[in-house]
Amino acid sequence: MKKQLSIIVLIAAMTSCVPAKKYNELLEREKVCSEELNKYKASSIENEGKAKDLQVMVDQFRKDIISLKKDTLELGSNLRFLQTQYDLMVSQNEVYEQKLDQMRMKGQKESANYQADIDSKNQELQRKEDALKTLESELIAKEKLLIEREERVTELEEMIKRKDDAMKQLKTRVSAALKGFENKGLTVVEKNGKIYVSLEAKLLFASGSTTVEAEGKKALVDLAKVLENEKDLEIIVEGHTDTDKLASTAHPKSNWELSVLRSTAVVEIMIGNSKMNPMQLMAAGRGEYHPVDAKDKAKNRRIEVIISPNLNELYQILDGK
Repeated sequence: MKKQLSIIVLIAAMTSCVPAKKYNELLEREKVCSEELNKYKASSIENEGKAKDLQVMVDQFRKDIISLKKDTLELGSNLRFLQTQYDLMVSQNEVYEQKLDQMRMKGQKESANYQADIDSKNQELQRKEDALKTLESELIAKEKLLIEREERVTELEEMIKRKDDAMKQLKTRVSAALKGFENKGLTVVEKNGKIYVSLEAKLLFASGSTTVEAEGKKALVDLAKVLENEKDLEIIVEGHTDTDKLASTAHPKSNWELSVLRSTAVVEIMIGNSKMNPMQLMAAGRGEYHPVDAKDKAKNRRIEVIISPNLNELYQILDGK
């Protein structure tokens, strides 16, 4: 305990001598990080909302398909019923016409009655025929709509499967590239269609520091090399701390600030040592508020690299583009 207090006093003494220019630079950097964090938090929330909307739309499409299939069956049944009635009336009409020929010899009055009956039957027959044509048109339209919906759902399901397969393959490549760090506080997990690369702080940073150590830098560079050619990804680098409060009067002054500065340091190393597109990355700090183990503070002090598939192509299909 005395040794820790001595270190804290030494750090406070050293940081109190930091020039005002450096202090202002840190303040500016904190401001930029906060703005970027707000921006990317909004982007993350929006993407999560889009993903939920996507699932709702897919579910609705499936419900529509079930309804369309039911409508198609009903229309087909009505069509067959009308066709039977139509055939029966054609047959009856032929019988009536035969009777008319026979009755022409028995009198004009009786013949006229039969003619009126035949005209009525012909009008009814025409109405049935028109209704039959209308049902046929509706049936064709329903079948076309059903085919279009099934094709769109199939296309969406195939694209989702391709993305899931691609993420599984990427997870395998990431695990292979970082295999040498598995027993040093690094884990690679796939869940909910995303890849989570978790690096404990002891692998990356000295206590209270925002400077990445040599071995941690090697792990980050290896990870960046795997991801640099993956253009269809969105990557969030999250910094996490434990619940111990910082006692320093210099920066970082809080766990929030420490988590943001550490995530930013990780992003800078990944971009600076690979061909990764900065537009794909977001640095975020979550402070002490997302622990993974209430009994093990060391596990809570970590950096999480969250790798997600880009869903823009799926939205283009839903929009019909």
